Amino acid sequence: MTDPRDTLGFVRNRLDRHSAEQPEEAVPAFDTPEARLVLICGDRIVLRGETALIAVAEAADLAGGTRIFLGHRDGQPVFAAAAPAEAAERFSEGPARTLDLRSIATDSAVEAEELGLLAVAKSMLDWHARHGFCANCGTATVSKAGGFRRECPSCSAHHFPRVDPVVIMLVRRGDTCLLGRGPHFRPHMYSCLAGFLEPGETIEDAVRREVFEETQIRVGAVTYRTSQPWPFPSSLMMGCAAEALDEVIVTDPSELEDARWFSRADVAAMLAGTHPEGILAPPPMAIANYLMRAFVAGET
Repeated sequence: MTDPRDTLGFVRNRLDRHSAEQPEEAVPAFDTPEARLVLICGDRIVLRGETALIAVAEAADLAGGTRIFLGHRDGQPVFAAAAPAEAAERFSEGPARTLDLRSIATDSAVEAEELGLLAVAKSMLDWHARHGFCANCGTATVSKAGGFRRECPSCSAHHFPRVDPVVIMLVRRGDTCLLGRGPHFRPHMYSCLAGFLEPGETIEDAVRREVFEETQIRVGAVTYRTSQPWPFPSSLMMGCAAEALDEVIVTDPSELEDARWFSRADVAAMLAGTHPEGILAPPPMAIANYLMRAFVAGET
């Protein structure tokens, strides 16, 4: 099996990250000549050619709102900023364009290492947009540490970016695996089951609970395989393989539109786009695709 980092989106990143532990003076000036900017207009990222790292001077006037110092990449300071959705119109002609992050990943519009950096930028900006007030007293907070921390001027509470853990699992029974489709999936696509980890819960128990809630299938052994940042808005997908103890599927319509057992040949055809029913797998950049390929290869 190939290294998951060869195909998964958002996992490669050569950014030397800034952090909340570094002093304020470690944040370089925004107008430093060598600085680069990731500009997100609404949910669309500005691209110039095959990169989203544009010169600050190209869009400094649009970066007056939420702005984050992400760190250094190849020695250059890198910032991220949010602009209104209508700002994307400025980049609709010429060598510049805008794309949403999911399309950038699916189309390999930037190099893999830069895609990981964009995941950091989007997740951080989304966090700032959703957490502008103190969870302790309700006062508006202020950005500190280059954007890696928010502080409350009233009660002095510190707030840090959050990551939401998600388990995603390839459930196996003999030479078949359990795949489902949610109501929001694109037509004909089936994927691995997934769900959020709950407080006080292990990864293994989260896998067992989610599979049972969605299909009434009990799960025994659970094995961790790999992980993937998923910046929609800020999750960490923890990929697992699991052994089913039951066979009869009972789906919850509020959770799944359908779920079935698929043979290795079925899954291979889904991955190749040749399934006789037109059933499709998630794209190669998704961790579900990696887990399905591991199943076909006999590695789960």
